[in-house]
Amino acid sequence: MGGIAARAALDRGIEATLRRDRRVVTASLALVIALAWLYLWRDQREMSGMDMAGMSMPLALGFAMWTIMMIGMMLPSAAPTILFYGALVRKNSERGSVLPAVWVFTSGYLAVWTAFSLLAALLQASFEQAMLVTPMMVSASNGFSAAILIAAGMYQWLPIKQICLRKCRNPIEFFTMRWRAGALGALRMGLEHGLYCLGCCWALMLLLFVAGVMNLLWVALIAAFVFVEKLLPAEKFTSRFASVALILSGLALLAGA
Repeated sequence: MGGIAARAALDRGIEATLRRDRRVVTASLALVIALAWLYLWRDQREMSGMDMAGMSMPLALGFAMWTIMMIGMMLPSAAPTILFYGALVRKNSERGSVLPAVWVFTSGYLAVWTAFSLLAALLQASFEQAMLVTPMMVSASNGFSAAILIAAGMYQWLPIKQICLRKCRNPIEFFTMRWRAGALGALRMGLEHGLYCLGCCWALMLLLFVAGVMNLLWVALIAAFVFVEKLLPAEKFTSRFASVALILSGLALLAGA
């Protein structure tokens, strides 16, 4: 009886620790996301009060802006996977196998979106030079906007999109099939999960060139759609509906051009 009671007490202690660690990770993620959105809000206010005509955003500043924007947009939908990994860390730690910290995995995930941010900043600079995007980072051409809308809509139907989306929606399957031990393993898993997420969402991020890179309403709407598509039921319907809406919007722009 004493052994059973001790085991029950140990299980309760583990559960209490799990709940505490989950709260710490959740609070940390929430803080990072909140700081990212606060930065974007302040940046938008500062830019709205400036005369940007004829001015181009320096590449370093554009890279920083895109990086922070990707953190604010993508961390919410990645949070369940990060929390699940955190539970694995704690459970294995209680069994005597100390796994890498949650933020090693998260750093790998964010590294992928940081690389994408650099590419996006380079694209932004190229689009500005080609006069396809204004200094206020809004599309200057209906044809350019239509091309992005139609391309993003068509991408929703491609098999690679569905494969990446399925991987993002099934963290249990991902960790079962792709598990790697050690700190390097955690980093690699974060990178791999980030690549699946990138494969799922990169075309949607290009829509910001249509609505305005610093249009926080559209930034929030795209982030909300990513969250719904990755985490809520009926993902195929959501994805197909978005595809049709994007393609029709692009065709409407072409018709009105």
